[in-house]
Formats: sequence, C-alpha cells, structure tokens
Amino acid sequence: MIPENLRVGDEISYTGVIYTARDAAHKRLIELLDDGKTLPFDGVVYYAGPCPAPPGKIIGSIGPTTSGRMDSYAPRLIRHGLRVMIGKGNRSQEVVDAICECGGMYLAAVGGAGALLSQCVEKSEIVAFEDLGTEAVRRLTVRDMPLVVAIDSQGGNVYER
Repeated sequence: MIPENLRVGDEISYTGVIYTARDAAHKRLIELLDDGKTLPFDGVVYYAGPCPAPPGKIIGSIGPTTSGRMDSYAPRLIRHGLRVMIGKGNRSQEVVDAICECGGMYLAAVGGAGALLSQCVEKSEIVAFEDLGTEAVRRLTVRDMPLVVAIDSQGGNVYER
C-alpha cells in the first residue's frame, strides 16, 4: 500500500495493485452503494480507461483521465473506504475535504504519457462492469509507476502552490 506519511510534492514509484475506474464505472459504483451493496474493490483507484492491448502486450496505452470528472462521486466513495486516487488535474474542495476527513490522498500521473505508463503494467483483469468495455473496472498489477502526491491528507495541494 502507499505510505500515509507522504506529503504534497513527494514523488513515488508505486509497485502493487490499482483498479481502473472512469465516469461510467463511478456512476455504477454509486448505484451499488444506493442498493446497499459493497464496492467490488478496495485500495487505489486510477482514473483511466486503457486502450485495447496491441498484439503481445498486456494492455494498451493507459494515460490518466481528468479527475474532476469524478468529483461528484468521489466524496461518497472516499467516505466508503476509497483512500487513494490517481489521475490528472485539480480536484474540487469537496474532494479535498473528504480526503482530509478520511485520511486519503490524490496522486498525479503524467498526462500524455499513456504508452509509457502501460509499460508499468504486469497484469490486467476485469473485475466489474465488463459491458463497459474500456471503462470496465480492471485490477492492474503495476511495477515502478511514477506518481506525484498532488493532494495529501493534511490538505496540501500542489495545484495551489
């Protein structure tokens, strides 16, 4: 897991499990909670919808999606256990407040480097909402994924420096 003592601006090289989820998946995640069900994962969520894998590759290009598109869903998901999110771009004050309240963090991945980031993926499997295609929730095992702490649990925000 990602250490909780990281602060805004810290650079990390993450190795472990992450889950992809974009707009359509987030809508369904909220519907699961509305129906009293649990989320199909816990841990780190990467706002990405990978391209189909080219021949001989595990996954296609997997660049970050603009995180603000998930801001209407994120506070509720954070309050239900989501602690670490990866994406690009600033977040709303409601998301920052939920991160601080629940002890989470938001990490930034380099936008425009999806092909490079795909080289960090060692394994990929769909775990929920397969009918969404590229927006299905995937469980990825990654090695040495370069990330920067953009918002920490103390409210530090790289976008407000």
